Amino acid sequence: MNKYDAIVIGAGHNGLTNAAYLAKSGLNVLIVERNPYIGGATVSRELYEGWTYTNCSYVSSLLRPEIYRDLNLARYGLQVVPFGGGATLTQSGDYLGSYTNHEVKRREFARHSLHDADAYERFSTDVMRYCRFIRPFLLRTPADPTSFKPKDLSELFFLGKNLYELGEEELYEFIRFFTMSVAEFLDQYFESELVKAALSGSGLIGTALGPYSPGTAYVLLHHYMGDIDGNVGAWGFARGGMGSLAKALAGALQEHGGELRTDAPVAQIRVRNGRTKGVVLESGEEIDAPIVVSNLDAKRTFLKIMDQKDLPDEVVERAQNFKIKGSSGKLNIALDGLPEFPQFPVGCPLIKGDLHITENFEQLERAYDDWKNGTWSKWPYVDMMIPTLTDPTMAPPGKHMMSVFVQYCPAKLADGDWTPDKREAFGQTVIDAIATFSPNFKDLILHTEVRTPHEIEAEVGLTAGNIFQGDLSFDQLMFNRPFPGYAQYRGPVKGMYMCGSTTHPGGGVMAAPGANAAREILADLGRENITPEDFGDD
Repeated sequence: MNKYDAIVIGAGHNGLTNAAYLAKSGLNVLIVERNPYIGGATVSRELYEGWTYTNCSYVSSLLRPEIYRDLNLARYGLQVVPFGGGATLTQSGDYLGSYTNHEVKRREFARHSLHDADAYERFSTDVMRYCRFIRPFLLRTPADPTSFKPKDLSELFFLGKNLYELGEEELYEFIRFFTMSVAEFLDQYFESELVKAALSGSGLIGTALGPYSPGTAYVLLHHYMGDIDGNVGAWGFARGGMGSLAKALAGALQEHGGELRTDAPVAQIRVRNGRTKGVVLESGEEIDAPIVVSNLDAKRTFLKIMDQKDLPDEVVERAQNFKIKGSSGKLNIALDGLPEFPQFPVGCPLIKGDLHITENFEQLERAYDDWKNGTWSKWPYVDMMIPTLTDPTMAPPGKHMMSVFVQYCPAKLADGDWTPDKREAFGQTVIDAIATFSPNFKDLILHTEVRTPHEIEAEVGLTAGNIFQGDLSFDQLMFNRPFPGYAQYRGPVKGMYMCGSTTHPGGGVMAAPGANAAREILADLGRENITPEDFGDD
């Protein structure tokens, strides 16, 4: 029987981050992954010869720069290349371009509304102010507001100090912001329906809510908190696909002596006398370790790989009630050439960014209505990108790969389970919508991978295909994530921890949950007096 200091379950980016930090501290660490490949949602695979698909996550921004530097991920080949802008296309043949050049972007907004060109300055300032407030908390452990421990009191003081510095008026607005819909938030600034629709997408991606649903304003902010090379809110492509991130994290883990095992699904976390003893694989093999870290979501962790007799009834109930609704699908398409978008002038750089085809809140709300009725959206919101224009390594010369993220697509259909025929019908709906704007698009398609929430859950292990490992609603944030009393990465069994996006600060390719959980584990071991500021400082 093998024995380790710690076992991490799941080789997604948070599991890899957690294991790398533990190994760097000197622990003998094993990470076990059920798939024959690593990465979880940060995976790149060649499913059509010569083309690299970024199967799930497809852009990078939220990865914390402190972690990038601390684990020296550049040494293992991780390179994130910013992409240029994007656009929202209209059926009338017009578009709203989101240029990287500030003055060009302002003129583009003014082309649709002089009022909105000015309002965008105010909107950007307010959003960045909120980002600056929240970003320091991403690599901190949430305080337990019911605790009187010095550490929790210190963290509450840190929170109060930052809230005080906002000022009275801004504090009122900030608290109100968390309860607002993205539509209400944008209505405060803009008058053009196209401008508002273009900006609202960040509040809907990965979320089983519509533009008028309370809480979607925060989801918009969540997507704005990243940066590329210090440019807050910028997005980029990981060269070679998002699997390059997983490979870099695995490199950092293995440099410090950590081990990786694939094709090793965990059947159960072993518990004896109220503490973890290791794991049992589905093969029946037992592996010992006094520390077990789950990178799975709260439902899969507490309801599937733990014996409920080892858990308090309260934890089982909360795991059952944990909100984790699926709403997203994904298409990866191999193209024989570059699609034409007649809306753009020749040489327009916007095609290198993210392109959308929904132009007002009414269309978005109708798409959400379809999801509520148990079917995929008849006119979907899509976030389509051609990463090969920025990173030509992902396809043969002269060929291209398109990544298409889709809202809305339910995990369960009103007329029964997902079938191959229904999956293909969903994919055809998306392809038809894109072809409305690109006359040669269908003729260029060589291969298409269609992923509904069913495939995403079955292959990657994201319950209901939820990309955040749990809804980013106000009742599931900070000290409530995944649920009250268990927001500090420790489980209800001694020696058991959680490090996935189901914990603070939530989903996206951020790696903060994995790093934060590692800090708490090392603190419990008394390895050193570790603070959030230690990450990023060698």
